[in-house]
Amino acid sequence: MRPAELLAAARDVLADPSAAPAGGWPRVAALLTRQALESALGEFWESRPATAGLSDCPRKSQLACLPFYLAPGTAQEAAYTWAALSGACHYHAYELAPTAGELAGWMDDVARLILVLHEKTASLLLAAAPLSARLA
Repeated sequence: MRPAELLAAARDVLADPSAAPAGGWPRVAALLTRQALESALGEFWESRPATAGLSDCPRKSQLACLPFYLAPGTAQEAAYTWAALSGACHYHAYELAPTAGELAGWMDDVARLILVLHEKTASLLLAAAPLSARLA
């Protein structure tokens, strides 16, 4: 699935928790949101031959490389959001599941990150296109 589709599915779970297993909807929504971010990162890395191999690296390695390709604040937001979502995906007996407000905030963050990654990918593809294609 594409990042936008995964994020839409997460928003659907948030809007109608009865669609997920009883009590498990926060983690389902967090997992779908994290997958949307991971999918967008994968598409971003695959958009350039020089970075295509990064999509096969562990996610933490990908996030460590991100400041070299995006603004440091954006890269930091991606790393923080991914870490928060990863924590929310796992059950811990001593922690509560994320609230709907937390999930909605992370979903908004991921939506912004998807947009930034797509814009950066489009600008890289445009820059790599031959001059005659850019003038057309």
